[in-house]
Amino acid sequence: MIEKLKEVEKRYDDISKQLLEPDVYNDQARYTKLMKEHKMLTPLIEKYREYRAAEDTVSEAAQLLSEGGMDPDFKQMVEDELSEAKSKIERLTEDIKILLLPTDPNDEKNVIVEIRGGAGGEEAALFAGVLYRMYNMYAESKRWKVEMLSANETGIGGMKEVSFIIEGEGAYSRLKFESGVHRVQRVPETEASGRIHTSTVTVAVLPEAEEVEVDINPADLQIDTYRSGGAGGQHVNKTESAIRITHIPTGLVVECQDERSQHKNKEKAMKILRSRLYEQLQSEQSEEIAKSRKLQVGTGDRSERIRTYNYPQSRVTDHRIGLTLYKLDQILDGDLDELIDALVTADRAEKLKAESEE
Repeated sequence: MIEKLKEVEKRYDDISKQLLEPDVYNDQARYTKLMKEHKMLTPLIEKYREYRAAEDTVSEAAQLLSEGGMDPDFKQMVEDELSEAKSKIERLTEDIKILLLPTDPNDEKNVIVEIRGGAGGEEAALFAGVLYRMYNMYAESKRWKVEMLSANETGIGGMKEVSFIIEGEGAYSRLKFESGVHRVQRVPETEASGRIHTSTVTVAVLPEAEEVEVDINPADLQIDTYRSGGAGGQHVNKTESAIRITHIPTGLVVECQDERSQHKNKEKAMKILRSRLYEQLQSEQSEEIAKSRKLQVGTGDRSERIRTYNYPQSRVTDHRIGLTLYKLDQILDGDLDELIDALVTADRAEKLKAESEE
C-alpha cells in the first residue's frame, strides 16, 4: 500500500508543477483534464500526508521513551501522544484503503433517470409521479439542474413513464444505486374498502454518455416523426414534432415529444439513446466480473426489487442492505442522504472484502 501511495504522491506533485506552467494554463483542454485529476487525488494525498506525520510522531515518541530519564508528567504526556498517534494511524489506514479502491469512471457524470409505472396500472403511474417529484427535490437540495427529456402523463396526475437528465457534480455517484424495482404499499384514493394495494415502479439510472464514448452510425437509425399529444388532448401539436428513433442493430426505441421543436426532440432522444447504448456496452464489459463477484448492494438490474415504501407504517425498507427507516414523508420530499450514504458504505465494504479475498 505504501509503495502505491508513493507513486500516487509523485504523480500528484508532477501535476501540481504542470498546473503552474503557462503553456499548460493556455491549453484549456489539458488544463481542465489535469485539474480534474488533481482534485480527484487531493483527498488521498491529504490522508497519506496525515498518515506520514502520525508515523513520525510514533517514531519520535518511541525514541524518547526508550531513552528514559523523563519526569513522570512528561513521560505520561509522551505516552498519551504515542497512543493517540497509533489510533490515528489505524483510522487513516482504513480511510486510505477506501480511497485506493478502484473508482467508477462514471461517478462524476450527469445522469439520465427513466421512471416507468409497472404492475398496478393507474396506482403505479401515480407513484411514478411521486418518485419523479422525490428525485427532483433531492436534486434541488444538491443544487443540481433537472431537465425534462420525455414524459407520458396520465389524466389524473400520474406518469406512465418519464425521462429526465440531472446535471451536477457527482450525480451518478449518488444516484446509481436507485436502479431497480421500487414497490409501494398504500390504500389508493379510489379504493372504497380501504384495502392496501401493492404496485411497482421501475427506475433506471444511466450515466450520460458523450458522443466520443458511443459511436452511432446514422445509417443504423430509423427516425419517425408523429404528432405529439398529452393526456386528455392537452398540448396537442398540429405539426409532427414528436420523434421516435429506432436503433436497428439493437432494437432500442426512444421516443421524445416534450418539446414543440422537432430538432430539440431529436436532440433529447439522441441523448437517451446514446446513454442506453453506453449502459449496454458497459454491462457486456462487466458481465465477467459480475459472474465471479456479485456485490450485495445490487447489480443495478431493472428487474431487481430494491425498495418498499409502506404508507400505513410510514416505512421505507431497502432490501439490499436490510435498512428500514420510519420517515416516509421526509424521504418522498427528497431527504435521501441517509439511505444513499448507507448504500455507499455497504458498497465500499463489499469492495474492500473482495479486494482482501483476491
